[in-house]
Amino acid sequence: MARIIVIGAGITGVTAAYALLSRGHEVTLVERHRYPAMETSFANGGQLSASNAEVWNSMATIAKGLRWLLRPDAPLLFNPRPSLHKYSWMAQFVGAIGRHHANTVETTRLAIAARRHLFDIAEREGIDFDLSRCGILHFYRDAETFEAARRGNVLLREGGLEREEVSPADIARIEPMLRGDFCGGFFTPSDSTGDIHKFTTGLARACARLGARFVLGGEVDGIALRPDGVSVRLQAAGGLGEGSDTGRLQDFSTDDLGAETVVEGDMVMVCAGVASRALAAKLGDRVNIYPVKGYSITVMLNDDESRAAAPEVSLLDEDAKIVTSRLGADRFRVAGTAEFNGFNRDIRADRIRPLVDWSERHFPGMSTRQVVPWAGLRPMTPTMMPFVGRGRHPRVFYNTGHGHLGWTLSAITAELVAQMIPPDEAEQRRSA
Repeated sequence: MARIIVIGAGITGVTAAYALLSRGHEVTLVERHRYPAMETSFANGGQLSASNAEVWNSMATIAKGLRWLLRPDAPLLFNPRPSLHKYSWMAQFVGAIGRHHANTVETTRLAIAARRHLFDIAEREGIDFDLSRCGILHFYRDAETFEAARRGNVLLREGGLEREEVSPADIARIEPMLRGDFCGGFFTPSDSTGDIHKFTTGLARACARLGARFVLGGEVDGIALRPDGVSVRLQAAGGLGEGSDTGRLQDFSTDDLGAETVVEGDMVMVCAGVASRALAAKLGDRVNIYPVKGYSITVMLNDDESRAAAPEVSLLDEDAKIVTSRLGADRFRVAGTAEFNGFNRDIRADRIRPLVDWSERHFPGMSTRQVVPWAGLRPMTPTMMPFVGRGRHPRVFYNTGHGHLGWTLSAITAELVAQMIPPDEAEQRRSA
């Protein structure tokens, strides 16, 4: 079987590693952080949501974005500072509007297929990640937005999703803790939620048990492609230097990372989120990914009153573009916003405040005394479709660019990319 180097130990890298290990390949996971799942896979909205599969490429999205330009608390924030990458990405985004129907249907199908794979993995490996199968409720205040959602729902149903339109009375019945005046909504009983960080960490440990090698705390400094294999050169990052015992730190089987480490393999798979574009350029490929920042807060439910007042059902407020997940008994995750501001990772108080205000408005009995803020960069392609497949070089593969649906789609794209490396081909390449 092939020796495959997977760059990135977030949800897409770890699920890809697991799919490769399950097929008998040798896998080395390379990650610049000291731990897996420390970037976009750390504290996202938590939804495993086929019901959120409609791609953003539409004139309606552009119109909303223009209206929001001058609102500091708007769901979408666009920094107009000139950037060739940002504006070329936006131009391709507009150019993909004609694929809105086909891409939405395909994304829905992928999301439904991913659900089965993820649940099977969690059961097989005994991973506890606060899974809740209470469904996802979308709700609307504005009649015009609700009518547009009806049109979008036709595409989701074409993709195979069972989803029912609900009245304001139904909304109150499905989630009695939710306060507000709504004109209607949609409920998807088959959708679910869970803690992406707990799942990814648990799956990384399963990969270690299956023989994966982890090289943590290393920045990729260079990649050499040869007729007989691949070399990935790493420089120590994050304060880890020679002699750092990353193996004991992580409970993973790995070598100590020196000041410079070279990892050898037969093939390389890039699963590096927003860093994938720069890595692809080193490999002679163009992977157009832009970092779109999202924010979340985790409300700590420290008293019985707050636990009773927080919702059980996962929610999506379409007008505010906010999603929620109940993570176990004691945590409530609220996430939203899309910020086009380059690689800026700052957690801005003026972007966190609307999430807190929203929580207090819709769940007045829930205390927000202890709130943990977070921000992460979603790796988005202009088409909103993940980049899964081969590079120009036969030893290069990609599983990246999942945008806001990385948690939802990761289990199926891992299978798709792993299937592209058949055992007979891997053996032929290794012996070439």
